[in-house]
Amino acid sequence: MATATFLHYRGSNYLRQRLSLGVLSSKPVKITDIRSDEDDPGLREYEASYIRLLDRLTNGSTIEINETGTTLIFIPGMISGGRVEHECSNQRGIGYYLEGIIALAPFAKHPFQLTLRGITNSRDDPSVDIVKATSLPLLKRFITEENLQIKVRRRGALPAGGGDVLFTCPIVRQVRPIQFIDPGKIKRIRGTAFTMRMAPAIANRVVDAARGILNKLLPDVYIYTDHFKGDEAGKSPGFGLSLVAESTTGVVLAVESMSAERTDSGELTLPEDLGEQTAKMLLEEIWKGGCVDSRNQSLAFLLMALGQKDLSKIQSGELTSYTVAFLRHLRDFYGVVFRIEPIRAQDNDDEDEETLELGKRYIMSCVGAGYSNLSKITT
Repeated sequence: MATATFLHYRGSNYLRQRLSLGVLSSKPVKITDIRSDEDDPGLREYEASYIRLLDRLTNGSTIEINETGTTLIFIPGMISGGRVEHECSNQRGIGYYLEGIIALAPFAKHPFQLTLRGITNSRDDPSVDIVKATSLPLLKRFITEENLQIKVRRRGALPAGGGDVLFTCPIVRQVRPIQFIDPGKIKRIRGTAFTMRMAPAIANRVVDAARGILNKLLPDVYIYTDHFKGDEAGKSPGFGLSLVAESTTGVVLAVESMSAERTDSGELTLPEDLGEQTAKMLLEEIWKGGCVDSRNQSLAFLLMALGQKDLSKIQSGELTSYTVAFLRHLRDFYGVVFRIEPIRAQDNDDEDEETLELGKRYIMSCVGAGYSNLSKITT
């Protein structure tokens, strides 16, 4: 393939975005100068693991990496899907891998039955619970097929991991456009406080701290406790809390916190501090006023861009730097450009001008590229 046909990028930032969009668009990608100015240049272990996962999920991909790991050439093949098992690097959580491939799954040749093993709950990546609580409901707005689920069969914390997760997804011909611009009012909050190889009483302390804040604002708050031991608890101790808020219009917003691993320097995480911190994080996410949370902005915009050649709209909170970069990549790979309309005070009678100046909200709209899964056999 001629060099001129490659989309050329520099640096290690947004590697998952570029490779996943390359797979969906069937456009080859060349990335150079990957940490070339650092003492330890080249791809990291978790990035190489993600590339191997993409290679296993596709058929006919060509991957070339130079000796120092600073240059990557990726010529994508067809998304084959099917039954795949993958050992994830313990440098990143399983959520890191799920975030990158969840949008690929509906466009595979065979329904996904993907088993990922590694760290289910980490501080740097979304946990499997958060992906299940927010990304799957969002994906279901674009596809009508059932059998879309994430099942946690075994948990694993830093640093040794040991988790086991099954992701299943059907295949579709196209995704449908959406109009999702009413965030509604928060009607309930649910959560899970979990412990792994630790005393179950720690989860109760986390719950009490979180409820102490949330119950002042909403009566319908229920946080479950989940204690894992033995083989189900993975190989390392830890505890954490995930909170999910649901609105009257079906908006799902979620946050989470995880205790520091035992090898970290400094003081150990207190259960009360973790519960209070997570509750405040959820309130901040609600205050942003989006119909998707910050972590799922890029997934929503990708599915809108891939949709039928019709107008899609969604209300979003303030765009993260990751999302801004993703919008630029959508323009590179698909030529899709979003219209961004700020929501001003006069557009919303329920909010005063000062509140809207603090919480930036936008109506994001685009016309889909009409992406179609040619591998799906019509019946």
